[in-house]
Amino acid sequence: MLRKYALFLYHMMPKIFCWSVLCFGFFHCSDKDNYDENCNFLLNVGVNVSLNLNLSQYNQLSFPSNPVYVPNEGNGGIIVNNTGTGYVAFEAPDPKQVCSDCAILSISGVEGICGCDETHKYSLFTGQPLQNSDLRCGLKPYRVERSGNELFVSN
Repeated sequence: MLRKYALFLYHMMPKIFCWSVLCFGFFHCSDKDNYDENCNFLLNVGVNVSLNLNLSQYNQLSFPSNPVYVPNEGNGGIIVNNTGTGYVAFEAPDPKQVCSDCAILSISGVEGICGCDETHKYSLFTGQPLQNSDLRCGLKPYRVERSGNELFVSN
């Protein structure tokens, strides 16, 4: 009897596995309500910039929590920040606004605030929205590598 049960399970396991994968896929798909079509205002622009920390405009990046705006890169400039454990860089325009001069985030401490809508605030440590549950998209991140006194920002 035990042998028949083991043989039955041996033949049924692939079917059970396939059904469980299918059920998992169907029930865990993202709902369209979680997608915000207003987060598509930023283009995928190539960014490849080198920042020399010895230069006065980038020297404050040697110290934590001193974000710097770098114009003429990406969609409307990038913001680079020293988190204390590494460096992060994000697109400067608000991802929920059509690109314009007012969509560029102004730096206020370690927050980026949109000039078009001051309720759009983002952390310059994580790029995530702050204090506004209507904002579903964070800032577009870039890769940052440090070599000596040079920061290399790229995508």
